Amino acid sequence: MRIMAVFAHPDDEIGCAGTLAKHAARGDEIMLVWTTLGELASQFGDTSHEEVTRIRREHGAWVADKIGAQYHFFDMGDSRMTGHRDEALQLAKLYATFRPNAVITWSDDHPHPDHRMTAKIAFDAITLARIPKIVNEVGGGQPMPPAPDLSGDDAVESGDDVRRLEAWRDPIRFYQYFAPASPYPEVFVDTSDTLETAAAIASYYRDFYKWQWTDDLFREGRAGAGRLAGVKYAERFNLRASHLKARDFLD
Repeated sequence: MRIMAVFAHPDDEIGCAGTLAKHAARGDEIMLVWTTLGELASQFGDTSHEEVTRIRREHGAWVADKIGAQYHFFDMGDSRMTGHRDEALQLAKLYATFRPNAVITWSDDHPHPDHRMTAKIAFDAITLARIPKIVNEVGGGQPMPPAPDLSGDDAVESGDDVRRLEAWRDPIRFYQYFAPASPYPEVFVDTSDTLETAAAIASYYRDFYKWQWTDDLFREGRAGAGRLAGVKYAERFNLRASHLKARDFLD
């Protein structure tokens, strides 16, 4: 199984870190994706964009290593995302490359516009990634040039210059952070075995951002979800589907 977690800012992934770590431990492929660098965080002050990029890549590498994941940053602009097709197309190309079976992202109604726009393009990209002529656009609706003919004529010299992507048409299950107003069914994941990994990631960001909360508060949040689901610790999502699949028996 391949899971892609698509979020707007480094630290957004805290809400599913235990789930991602649990799947990685099972042998599933995980990719963490951030649509922005989160460069407007006050901790950066007047730091140059180049330095912010370096720091954020360090953050991404640390978290991905802790989970056992790959990672990828886009630079769509902190608090400047629009949900435009060009943003979704960038993500669709990554879908076509990584070929996820499931995506985890933000809810549709979060107050932060970047969170809502990230959820929007994550959903839009599912359809865009299914269409070969779209996923191979170079931008502005222009088709990507044909694959190079290395026969000595005037064609592109290297296949690295033009990569033809194969559309990704398999179903993608679309999970979103739980929202009370969501019309979609809830899914709980038992993260009791990976709580410590998730807590370490939360503490890593807490120390960077100087958040005023404790490890105990983080654990209590997971314990609260666990009590609803009958386990010690859990993470909570909505699955964008009309109904959950039938089960063999009642429990």
